[in-house]
Amino acid sequence: MPTEQEVIGALSNVMDPELGSSIVELGMVRNVQIRDGLVEVELALTTAACPLSQKLADDARTAVKTLPGVERVIVTLGEMTAEERAAALGQAQPEPPKASQFNQVDQVVAVMSGKGGVGKSSVTALLGLALARRGYKVGILDADITGPSIPRLFGLRPGEVRGSAFGILPPVAAEGIKVMSINLLLPDEDTAVIWRGPLIAGVLQQFWADVVWGRLDVLLVDLPPGTSDAALTVMQSLPVNGVIVVTTPQDLAAMVVRKAVHMAAQLNVPVLGVVENMSYFVCPDTGKHHEIFGPSHAEEVAAAAGAPVLAAAG
Repeated sequence: MPTEQEVIGALSNVMDPELGSSIVELGMVRNVQIRDGLVEVELALTTAACPLSQKLADDARTAVKTLPGVERVIVTLGEMTAEERAAALGQAQPEPPKASQFNQVDQVVAVMSGKGGVGKSSVTALLGLALARRGYKVGILDADITGPSIPRLFGLRPGEVRGSAFGILPPVAAEGIKVMSINLLLPDEDTAVIWRGPLIAGVLQQFWADVVWGRLDVLLVDLPPGTSDAALTVMQSLPVNGVIVVTTPQDLAAMVVRKAVHMAAQLNVPVLGVVENMSYFVCPDTGKHHEIFGPSHAEEVAAAAGAPVLAAAG
């Protein structure tokens, strides 16, 4: 098995193409652990939203795998502190104008559920299209960092994001909707994002503060399943005006969704309404409605939320 110094030596050949120095010289390499053919390395990025993060991780993995005795390499990603970042860049650079200085967002509405697979992203996309077609200026922030789907729904692919002196310029999709998602920054849309909670939280904050949203009537935030890091970051870091809760008829789904409702209540974020997907199936031969997932629980969820049922769709 290689020693820690041998691993660091191999990593010294991995260059950051933007900064022109090796990741070792820049102080990115942290927490090297070696055991039974497995090498684990943490890389501290200069910024959590680094578009080259996956390339750096892949290059580091390839470099370490060349060492004798190494069977598997795991690379996790973190973020430098402000002081470490200044040292890595070689000088304390003046802060450029923030994107947030140019943004004016009237309403921030989160679409949440707590339960996966209920159609949050579809509701977010369709709501965005409906608002845009009524003349509203709309943006969508895809807060599902590990399972993003908004770009695919709008036909967007990695590489469509551009940078500027003021911040990240989001691509513009159908009906003039501005979209920001981690999948637009990855080398390939199938690339897995293997990040810990603090890094995900940092990226979400940057998607709000460092993206040039400009003038928007409404910013829709597509939340991931669950009631932990990502949802908590959005509700505490963004000026969320309200949430739309998405559910399905199953008892299990309704139970999990009520957890999301209670989370919103504890954070004093109002629930604007409830949408139930998969409420029924319309038989194409007879036109009869079949409740294939059981009777609706939308009214129960709405009662718990103190909000109206906005839609119940098949």
